[in-house]
Amino acid sequence: MATTTATLPPTLVAPDNSQELAFEPFALPATNQRELGAPHPPGTVTPLALRPSAPTTLDEAVAHIRSLQTNNTLTSLLATHGALLFRGLPIKNAHDFSAFAHAFGFAPHEIVGIVVERGLLAPNVAPANESPPHVTIYNHNESPQVPHAPGYIFFYGHRAPAEGGETPISSSAELYVRARAEVPQLVDDLERLGVLSTVRYRPEAQYQGGSTLREAFGKEWADGDSDEVKRQKVEDQIRRYGRDGHTTWTWAEDGGLEVRHVIPVLRRQVGTNLPVLFTQLASVYVRTLAGEATSRITTVSYGDGTPIPAEYLAKLKEITDDIRVLHRWREGDVLVYDNVLAQHGREPWKGEQADRVVLASLFDGAIPGPYGDKPWEQLVALRD
Repeated sequence: MATTTATLPPTLVAPDNSQELAFEPFALPATNQRELGAPHPPGTVTPLALRPSAPTTLDEAVAHIRSLQTNNTLTSLLATHGALLFRGLPIKNAHDFSAFAHAFGFAPHEIVGIVVERGLLAPNVAPANESPPHVTIYNHNESPQVPHAPGYIFFYGHRAPAEGGETPISSSAELYVRARAEVPQLVDDLERLGVLSTVRYRPEAQYQGGSTLREAFGKEWADGDSDEVKRQKVEDQIRRYGRDGHTTWTWAEDGGLEVRHVIPVLRRQVGTNLPVLFTQLASVYVRTLAGEATSRITTVSYGDGTPIPAEYLAKLKEITDDIRVLHRWREGDVLVYDNVLAQHGREPWKGEQADRVVLASLFDGAIPGPYGDKPWEQLVALRD
């Protein structure tokens, strides 16, 4: 099977040469790895695949990750390639995965306003989206519909299906360049208006794998709290992560909640300063076409409330189809995303739910910088 021909970076050794272990870049089949287009430098591939230079223990691998991160080596590679694949490591369960992910030194991401259920399996480790196997989760940046998004996403392939279940990878920066050239009016409108993201929550889960209102905002609820106290605690959580006057909400008579945010879509990646489309617009379009329940839970429009033309969204999907690659899982693989630069998703698979087990761990990075100087474009940090 053909592999990519791009030039790979050198082997990653400890900055002080104190460890025998190193991570060696290696080429993947062309079906699993592609060379990125503009604005990325020629020869840049995603994902960059790395494997240990010799058989290793988990403790040795963790120590080497920490050593490399003293110079932010892996953070820089993520900012260049968008995604890193680690293969051949002795990661066997959620706790091994947690230790490996925490070695990067990022701050764990506090999830607020989540619309999918994520039960904790190990420190900062939960199942990835557990929608049924037939459901496509199209390419998107994580949590673009809310103000507080993670900077880095780690996935661990604990069990891989025989057919399907790949995890897509595509560049938010490449999407921006292509969209600017091929559908400029959409990019102009997004730069000017941003998007209005409307997220609906209910006391019960709204679909298989979905969260409840309590899981989204009710972390401070206590037994015996009155309905009034519960509402106040939910609103306190919304204020913690909202965008001041750009976040509003409405309670329904049945106890449901609708939260609205005006969110910037055009961002710049911290470090490279590349403009990106930080969005789930193509994913929302795909869910709507498929009639998925989730398409009624999160809806988006331009920031002034006007609809985004369907032909624009279809063009974003067409571009994404052209620039994405599908990562075929092997058990034990760890895939790491720079959430600003790279979009992810999930392909359907044949078989049962238990045939594909992928765990996720989310971490904070530098808050994505605003694209422009309008006050509403200033992304608000999670408050103390």
